Amino acid sequence: MKAGDLVKITRAGIGVPINTIGLILQTLATGPDQLYDYYQVQLCNSENRVVPRLKRDLEVINESR
Repeated sequence: MKAGDLVKITRAGIGVPINTIGLILQTLATGPDQLYDYYQVQLCNSENRVVPRLKRDLEVINESR
């Protein structure tokens, strides 16, 4: 996964229902082992919020080139 990929949220969160569509804005590493990289995802809803999500919580719908 990388910036520009269209993704679907597979795990619900507070104010973010399951199957919400979003766009990855950037990847943020959490340490040298990078086991828990997380992604800043802009939600495609009326609020256009940006939320952090782990890779396990996302499913790629369409990859950017």
